[in-house]
Amino acid sequence: MIDLRSDTVTKPSKGMLDAMFNAEVGDDVYKEDPTVNELERRVAEMFGMDDALFFPTGSMANQAAIKMHTQPGEQLICDKYAHVYNYEGGGVSFNSGVSCKLVDGSRGMITAQQVEDAINPPDFYHSPFTSLVCLENTTNKGGGACYNWNIVKEIKEVADEHELGLHLDGARLWNALVKTGQNPTEYGEIFDTVSVCFSKGMGTPQGTVLAGKAEIMKKAMRVRKVLGGGMRQTGYMAAAAIYALDHNIDRLKQDHDKAIALGTFLSTLSWVEKVEPVETNIVIFEVQDEIAVMNFCAKNDIIISNMGSGKLRLVTHLDYTDEQHDEFMRLMSEFGN
Repeated sequence: MIDLRSDTVTKPSKGMLDAMFNAEVGDDVYKEDPTVNELERRVAEMFGMDDALFFPTGSMANQAAIKMHTQPGEQLICDKYAHVYNYEGGGVSFNSGVSCKLVDGSRGMITAQQVEDAINPPDFYHSPFTSLVCLENTTNKGGGACYNWNIVKEIKEVADEHELGLHLDGARLWNALVKTGQNPTEYGEIFDTVSVCFSKGMGTPQGTVLAGKAEIMKKAMRVRKVLGGGMRQTGYMAAAAIYALDHNIDRLKQDHDKAIALGTFLSTLSWVEKVEPVETNIVIFEVQDEIAVMNFCAKNDIIISNMGSGKLRLVTHLDYTDEQHDEFMRLMSEFGN
């Protein structure tokens, strides 16, 4: 089986399992789990934030951040492709009573001018009060695209001018850091809150850390509890994340290289109409008959994602081997012949 649906399908390596089984644990609801405390300390320090909190999922971490930044009846600004809008079960409205002002960005990325234009006049009481901007880096539906840092800084200036919170959904921020070579502390200088996921390219079974400035992070424990995210001896999961920090960041470049190679390869095939630019570990391409392609893949034990409207998606990851890489390209060369 060649599974390219997502980088969430990976299994823990032997080294990661050893770290998990040997973890020192305690009751995290009482903040007595030393391994969780160490993970939170490391992530906060890495991103230049005051504090951090371990969540079971990325969606919960994002939803907590939104709830911490907003009040019911308010509105956040995000791209039309944003994960917080498309893939978190309507949690923005369900959990926080907040609506989304969608921006028509480019590959999931928006500009400072678009943010400026999307802000509702604060003295016009017919409109929701704008209180938050949510960015995503890398972008999921945007094909793993990375923000230009100058644009992020311009958005920060707009947010500060209008007293808006600024949250980053950093589900694949590790990929962006490897691609751009940025220092993670730059994110702490710009964003009020940042979520970083460990169950995607980093290869852990679960877990996301939300890091942020002290004032807003005061609310994090209570909001996590309200959302049902309090965990007990979760140091076993935190140990996996610490192992990933120590061993799985630099190797993300291998995933990027494979994805770029796949994008180049797919662009040579006559039945592929378009391949979107590939920057990190996601490849989105368009075909005329996606059903035929999906059926061919199923017959050959290949799993990819059908995004609809002729768009298909591949995501490379640490369990996608060199042998699978060669076999996938061999099989795709046979389609249509």
